[in-house]
Amino acid sequence: MATEMLTIDNLNKTFAVPSGDVVALHNIGLKVKKGEFITIIGPSGCGKSTLLKIVAGLDTGYSGTVLLNGKEIEGPSIEKGFIFQEPRLFPWMTVEGNIAANLSLKNPEVRKKVDELIELVRLKGFEKSYPRELSGGMAQRVSIARALLRNPDVLLLDEPFGALDAFTRSHLQEVLLDIWQTNKTTMLFVTHDLDEAVFLGERVVIMNPRPGHIRNILPIDLPFPRKRTGSAFQELRRLVLNEFEKVEEPLFEIGAGI
Repeated sequence: MATEMLTIDNLNKTFAVPSGDVVALHNIGLKVKKGEFITIIGPSGCGKSTLLKIVAGLDTGYSGTVLLNGKEIEGPSIEKGFIFQEPRLFPWMTVEGNIAANLSLKNPEVRKKVDELIELVRLKGFEKSYPRELSGGMAQRVSIARALLRNPDVLLLDEPFGALDAFTRSHLQEVLLDIWQTNKTTMLFVTHDLDEAVFLGERVVIMNPRPGHIRNILPIDLPFPRKRTGSAFQELRRLVLNEFEKVEEPLFEIGAGI
């Protein structure tokens, strides 16, 4: 039986700016089970990225409780992998070098794991390629493999496919689902894209701005693989969209939110 891996309770975050304090997150509560795939969607400025950074340990200036495996998150650690919108690869390293990062490929265990991840993210044949020789989608797959190398308990993805074309985005969604189903890694995935949220998530967390808070959490009770054109998918999409009709902010603006 799945157990709770991540517990967020009464989480509040305030930023101090010249014009006064800005409440980015207010009374956030969320429990995530081990192996669960959660998507988080909402307008720019609702605190989606801030929430991920707090879970990652990149921002510790908050009030409330954030527990991973029952322990307070005090900073970055190998238990938490983070994927940004940009791949952020080392340009002087090959694909396999970027995945290994500070670990030596001469270590048989590292070598074996890197080779397995290259297969998993579908980059076989590009091991010796450099970032300049890769497409945006391929570079993002390298970034995902690098995060998975250290077997994180939770993988945090902040709009990782937002800058990609529709075809590449759709392909990488399928790749990510393959990774999730193979590794059983708990995932929190932030997106602006409603279809992406419904296609990937077992639950969709819908956030509102001013201050950032959770409006609703909707279960997506559809088996995998999912068909976007199916009537069940479209009905769940309508349910999520109905929540957004109550939001005054524009919903699908692509930009760097708080």
